[in-house]
Amino acid sequence: MATENGEVNMANGGSFTLTAPPRPGALPRIQTTAAVNRSSSKAGDVCHDDSVPPVKAQTIDELHSLQKKRSAPTTPKQDASAQSPTTFSTISEDERLRLQLQSISASLASLTRETGPNVVKGDPKRKPETPKAQQQHHYFTPTISTSDSALKLTHVLYNLSPAELYEQAIKYEHGSFITSSGALATLSGAKTGRSPKDKRVVKDEDTAEELWWGKGSPNIEMDEHTFLVNRERAVDYLNSLDKVFVNDQFLNWDKENRIKVRIVSARAYHSLFMHNMCIRPTPDELENFGTPDFTIYNAGQFPCNRYTHYMTSSTSIDINLARREMVILGTQYAGEMKKGLFSVMHYLMPKRGILTLHSGCNMGKDCDVALFFGLSGTGKTTLSTDHNRLLIGDDEHCWSDNGVSNIEGGCYAKCVDLSHEKEPDIFNAIKFGTVLENVVFDEHTREVDYVDRSVTENTRASYPIEYIPNAKIPCIGPHPKNVILLACDAFGVLPPVSKLSMAQTMYHFISGYTALVAGTEDGIKEPQATFSACFGAAFIMLHPIKYAAMLAEKMNKYGAVGWLVNTGWCGGRYGVGSRIKLPYTRKIINAIHSGSLLNADYTKTDVFGLNIPTTVDGVPAEILNPKNAWENKKIYEETLWKLAGLFKQNFEVFLKYKIGSDSKLMQEILAAGPDV
Repeated sequence: MATENGEVNMANGGSFTLTAPPRPGALPRIQTTAAVNRSSSKAGDVCHDDSVPPVKAQTIDELHSLQKKRSAPTTPKQDASAQSPTTFSTISEDERLRLQLQSISASLASLTRETGPNVVKGDPKRKPETPKAQQQHHYFTPTISTSDSALKLTHVLYNLSPAELYEQAIKYEHGSFITSSGALATLSGAKTGRSPKDKRVVKDEDTAEELWWGKGSPNIEMDEHTFLVNRERAVDYLNSLDKVFVNDQFLNWDKENRIKVRIVSARAYHSLFMHNMCIRPTPDELENFGTPDFTIYNAGQFPCNRYTHYMTSSTSIDINLARREMVILGTQYAGEMKKGLFSVMHYLMPKRGILTLHSGCNMGKDCDVALFFGLSGTGKTTLSTDHNRLLIGDDEHCWSDNGVSNIEGGCYAKCVDLSHEKEPDIFNAIKFGTVLENVVFDEHTREVDYVDRSVTENTRASYPIEYIPNAKIPCIGPHPKNVILLACDAFGVLPPVSKLSMAQTMYHFISGYTALVAGTEDGIKEPQATFSACFGAAFIMLHPIKYAAMLAEKMNKYGAVGWLVNTGWCGGRYGVGSRIKLPYTRKIINAIHSGSLLNADYTKTDVFGLNIPTTVDGVPAEILNPKNAWENKKIYEETLWKLAGLFKQNFEVFLKYKIGSDSKLMQEILAAGPDV
C-alpha cells in the first residue's frame, strides 16, 4: 500500500520509493531499501544485497575498453624476483608511450628524412562509435620538412595478440581462413620456400675478414650502398601504407645473452608468424623494451629494383651486420625472417663465446641433455621428440657457459603427410594461434588435407613451443651430455651407431652428411650424397671449422660424447637393402641416453675407422656391422669406397683453412676422416 510520501510497502517487509520524474514523460526512478530481517535486532539490516555499482563507462568505446583486461604474460617468466628496475620504470604512461613511438619512428627513418614518419598506435580502419569530448593522440611528431609523406600518419599495430591478428588477416588479407582446428591458414604468395640465391650480406672491412666467403659459402656479398638503396625502397613502401605491424620480441631464452629484435611488416600473417617464432615478452618486459638490437624490414609484397647493382631477380633478402638490419623485398615467405635471424645469431653469439647450433635438443629426468643434428629426412624431429624426455627445442640453440638454450619461442614444422598417428604432438599443436602456410583445405568444412600438395610440397605450421605438451619452459637446460649426428645413409654402408672420437666428431660435424633417395626430389633414381656444413650450411656466417672448433672445445670442457647414428639403409643400398627399423634406432638412442652404450665392447670398421658396439640391447647384432648385413661383400666394398671418395671430395673446400698460425688442427680433423 502506498503511503503519503510515495513509499510503497511490500508484503515481506521491504519497500521502494517513487521519486519525482526527472523530466516530463520519463518514468519515475525507483530507490529500493532492503527488507527487514525479522531475526535482527535492528530494523533495516541487510540480509541479502545482490546489487552492483553501475558501469563507469559513458560510451560504447569506454565500455569496450573496460571489457579488455591487461594481457597476461604469454611467455612464462624465469624469475620475476630477479628482474631489475630500468630507466623506464619511473616515467609516466604517456611518456613511456611517447618514447616507444619515438623508437618505432626512428626505425622507419629513411635516407631522405633523417627522422622517421609520424606514427600513431591503432588500426586506421577502426572508427570511434561515439566521439569523445577530449580525444588525445599519443604520437611523436618529428621535425621534418613538409611533404606529402610528412602529412600522413603511419598507424602502428604494435605487438597485437593472436586474436587481433586473426581479425586483421581475415578482414584485409586475401587467402586467409580459419580452419576447422582453429588455426589460421594463409598463403605466402609466389614464393613458398626460401630464396638462398637472393640472400646477400654486406661485405665491409670487418665482415670481409670475419665471414666465410667464396666456394661453398652461403654468404653472397653486396656493398653498403646497394643495401641502403634496398632499405630505402622497403622503408618508403612501409611508410606509404596506412598501417604497419610492429613486433618487439626476444631471441635466446638465456636472459644474460638474449637479443632484442624488432620486426616491421605489412601483413598480419607475418606478425603472427613472428609472434610464434620469437620469444614473447611479458607486459613488463615490453614496457621496458627500449631500443632493439636488430631490426627486420619486411616489405616482401614489394619487389626490389632488378636494375639495382647485385640484383638478379625481383627478390632480395639483405643483411647488414654493421647496421644490425635486415631488408626483405619480393618474397612473402615467412621463413626468410626466421632463418635470417638465425644467420644473425650465427654471427653475434660466437663473438660472446657462445656456439650456435642447428639442432634439436631434449632433456631426460636426470637432467641429461642431448643434441640432435640432422638434415631433412634423417629423423631429427622424430627422435628429439620423446614423451619420456622434455623438449628444449626442435631447431635452433645456443651453447654457452650457462648451458644450452633455445633461440626461438616456437616451432616451424613441416606438414606434408602429417597425421595424428605419425606425429601426434605436431598434429595437436595445430589449433588457435597456429599459422598454417600454403595448405589445402575443404571449402565447406575447412578441414585441412595434409596430403594435398597442390600449392607446394613445403607446407608448414608455426606455433608457440608451449603447444607441445612436454616442452620445457623456460627452454633452457644444463650442458649437453651427448651430441648425436644423424645421417640417413641410403648407400647402406654406415653402421647404425658409432662412438666418435673428438676429431671424428669435428669431421662429421663439418661434413654434415645425408643422402637423398628416389622420390625425395624429382629426377633422383639412385642415392645421392648431400653435404651441409655444420648440418646447416645455408645459415652459418663464419667458416665451418670455427664452429667445429667451438663444439670440440665445449664438448671437452663439459664432458660430452659424440655419436654418429645412421637412420638409413642396411644390407644394401636403397632399393636393395632395407631401412633400419625405427624401433631399433630408438633402442640405440635410449642406450645413448642411459649411458649403457659407453660400457659396450667396440670394434673398428674399415675405411671410415668408426668404433661400433658389438651388442646393443634390443637390436639384432648382425646389423650393427654393416658389412655382415650385406650378402654381396664385393658390392659392399665398392659402395663403401665410393661414399668415402665423396666425403673426401666434399672436404677439399676446407683444406686451406687454418686456425691459428699452423694447420695442426686441420690435419687432426683430416686424419679422422675415411682412409682413402
